[in-house]
Order: sequence, then structure tokens, then C-alpha cells
Amino acid sequence: MSTSVIIFPLLFNLLAFSSFTDGAQLIVVNSCRETLWPGILGSRGKPTPKDGGFKLDSGEEVVLDLPEKWSGRIWGRQGCKFNNKGKGSCDTGDCASQLHCRGVPGTPPATVVEMTLGSSSSSMHFYDVSLVDGFNLPVTMKPVGGGIGCGVASCDVNVNVCCPSTLEVKVGGKVVGCNSACLAMQSAKYCCTGAYANPKTCKPTLFAHIFKAICPRAYTYAFDDSSSLNKCRASRYIITFCPPK
Repeated sequence: MSTSVIIFPLLFNLLAFSSFTDGAQLIVVNSCRETLWPGILGSRGKPTPKDGGFKLDSGEEVVLDLPEKWSGRIWGRQGCKFNNKGKGSCDTGDCASQLHCRGVPGTPPATVVEMTLGSSSSSMHFYDVSLVDGFNLPVTMKPVGGGIGCGVASCDVNVNVCCPSTLEVKVGGKVVGCNSACLAMQSAKYCCTGAYANPKTCKPTLFAHIFKAICPRAYTYAFDDSSSLNKCRASRYIITFCPPK
């Protein structure tokens, strides 16, 4: 598996990698006005590209080549400061105070892009944007150039500006994240655990309804509507942080 940093226009990417057929490519784009440090985590037994984390300046993009049947998650980290040894911290999405997450998931709240790029029983790809771990950055995932049965997974608006005060996460007086109800309340009812660990007893809360109204194409709680899960077969996908309107 290989990775490469690309700072040329997206059209060049589409032409330069048009022959890629083994597995799938992810083009990760930072359209935010600030530098981000995306984190990436492969599921158990799956490789983690770029040691799990990398810097992505505003307007820059990175191409990740992933093998067939890869599964994992990607999230954005913001407000990070690292020394020359890769030690430091981030305001949101931090992973054990390391530039390279190396198998450590991001600390909530963080908007998470989840995907399974084929399995032993299906060649289809599944992906979604999840607010189950809260929200920190707008993000979308969609196929490049169309595909079979494909859709767009997204939470493309800034939930922080309308986050209920009980869920706000602030740094220096600024709201940088919005906790999920589970994170804020720490109860079985809101976390869909214990007696609530099934779709019959775990129902959307007021907060989940608020998130769903803002981001209807994102998962907002553990047993959210299956329409938030996208099914597709394509060779290339683009993940965009702070997608333009």
C-alpha cells in the first residue's frame, strides 16, 4: 500500500490515478480555512495508512491507496500543536497526544467517516458519516465520477453554531465541538447500552432529533435510520472537510 501527498488541482488527480483498480483510493481534501491533522484508524487486522495521522494544510489534499476489503475510520483533528518528535495535543479529535495515532482512536467529540470497502460476502462498499461520537468539523464522503448505487454521506454544516449549551465543548471561550448526548449524559438511555442496547428500546433523544434535523444524512445515535448508510461500488472516493456550499 502506498500514500502520496498531492497539492495539484483535483482534475490532475482524476487523470493521474484513473488506472487504479486494486482496492480503492481515498482523496482527503481540506477545504477548511485552517490546518487540520486528519486521523485514520484501520479496523482490527486492517492496516492503518500514514501511521494513523498526518498534517493537511488548508487547500491541500492527500491520496490514500487502500486494499480491497479495507475497513476503518477517518476524522479531523483541529487546533493541534506538535513538537519535532510528534508529541503534542489537539483541541478536538486528539489521539493520545500524538501526531501519528498508530491505532489509537480520536477523543470525542469528533465527526467520524466510517467505511467498509468490501467483505468476504460482498464486493459492495459501505460508508457513513457518524455523529455518535459528537461533532467537530463538517465533512462529506462521496464517489468520484459516480458509481453503482452510490450516495453522499455527509454532515456538511457547522453544528457547533447551534449546539445546545449542555453539549458544548469550548477552548478559550470558543465552541470547538458538540458532544453527543451519550458523552454529555453518560447514561444507558443515551448511550444505548444495558437494557437499551437494541433498536426496540434505544430511541432517538431530543438531541438526536436536533442533529438529524441539521444533518439528515448522518448517523446521530447507535440505531439511527439505515438510510444514513451508503452502499456503493466505486474505485475512488473523495472525503472533504468543510465542503464548500
